[in-house]
Amino acid sequence: MLLNLSNHPSAAWSEVQLAAARSRFGQEIQDLPHPEIPPEAGSEEVVQLAEAYFEKVIALNPKAVHIMGEQTFCFALIQKLLHAGIPCYASTTRRQVDHLSDTEIRRSFVFVRFREYG
Repeated sequence: MLLNLSNHPSAAWSEVQLAAARSRFGQEIQDLPHPEIPPEAGSEEVVQLAEAYFEKVIALNPKAVHIMGEQTFCFALIQKLLHAGIPCYASTTRRQVDHLSDTEIRRSFVFVRFREYG
């Protein structure tokens, strides 16, 4: 099972991203929403939250974790997961910009691949 720990539920992923996930990690994808991390939180609070999420992830026993979000939290959690032998991945995207008018721009991001941390 691929555990998706991000702000983007797998139900909203493109067919291309879903197919890539299922091909690489198996049919099951489970979501664990990324926590809200206040910008006022100190490093110790972030580390404690990463420790709590580490326990949640271990209990779910994933084959791999797709993790994207607040950088200091992700860094702390990815270190723990990799040390425990759980591979972690980021999704890579291609940024597309459409100039709709002189004052309006639409940005979209198209999934390309999963890239392993470490």
